[in-house]
Amino acid sequence: MAEEKAETVKNKQVLLRDYLNGFPKESDMIISTCNIIRLKIPENSNGILLRNLYLSCDPTMHGLMRKPESPRRTSIPPCKPGSVSGVDFIAGMPGLTAYVGFYEVSNPKKGERVYVSAASGAVGQLVGQYAKSMGCYVVGSAGSKEKVDLLKNKFGFDDAFNYKEEHDLDAALKRYFPDGIDIYFENVGGRMLDAVLLNMRKHGRIAVCGMISQYNLEQPESVSNIAWHLYKRVRMEGFTVFEYLHLHSRFLDFVLPDIRKQKITYVEDIVEGLENGPAALIGLFNGRNVGKQLVAVAHE
Repeated sequence: MAEEKAETVKNKQVLLRDYLNGFPKESDMIISTCNIIRLKIPENSNGILLRNLYLSCDPTMHGLMRKPESPRRTSIPPCKPGSVSGVDFIAGMPGLTAYVGFYEVSNPKKGERVYVSAASGAVGQLVGQYAKSMGCYVVGSAGSKEKVDLLKNKFGFDDAFNYKEEHDLDAALKRYFPDGIDIYFENVGGRMLDAVLLNMRKHGRIAVCGMISQYNLEQPESVSNIAWHLYKRVRMEGFTVFEYLHLHSRFLDFVLPDIRKQKITYVEDIVEGLENGPAALIGLFNGRNVGKQLVAVAHE
């Protein structure tokens, strides 16, 4: 009996022309449709055939596009097939990043004063909600009026400001934190970090999740107020979510009840079509996105 001929499709891909050196551009990436995929799993195979519906764009991808100093090894933990939704976003990497950065690294206490930069992003919007849920005073910064309104009216921040409208970041922080900052969730770096150091309270904590303002600079900005790190006895710690994957089960026990009760909200910024993926990724570094950036590549 002749073998049934399997249907084939072209596999559209976004490929990097070369390792990045500096600010990424759309021209650094190309769209390829060369590979042909057979839509049938070979007999006796343990493989599976997946159809991507959504792809995530994250600032950390910039580092993965640079030439590695040593070989990278990537693994994906076991998971059950299912649909992509806001629950996947909150209970996935952005949610876990916000959880470990706030609860494990920052060691928060009820009533403390918390500042979140890039607060409307995938991680920042969740950090603010976690902080509010334990009775903290929370202020966030973002780069547009639309984002500031989201922070205050949708995510429940006590206050928020547009950093692009502030010529003196030190004065702005003193306006929102007259008694100083206990916890700073750092996503930006540069001038913002310099201003924050002047406004930290004694024994404050800075959780360094990212420094998006510095990723694409040939010469990173210097931090001139680093001595205040000593004067205020501030603890500043960088972290990556991959060091805390062992806490994922504990995180789910924490977050799933709030998701079911709709106590946590979120915003996604979705662009249509893989061909628009490069522009969506570049937009992260220009502040173009509002919320978690996704690319819809197919629909069920």
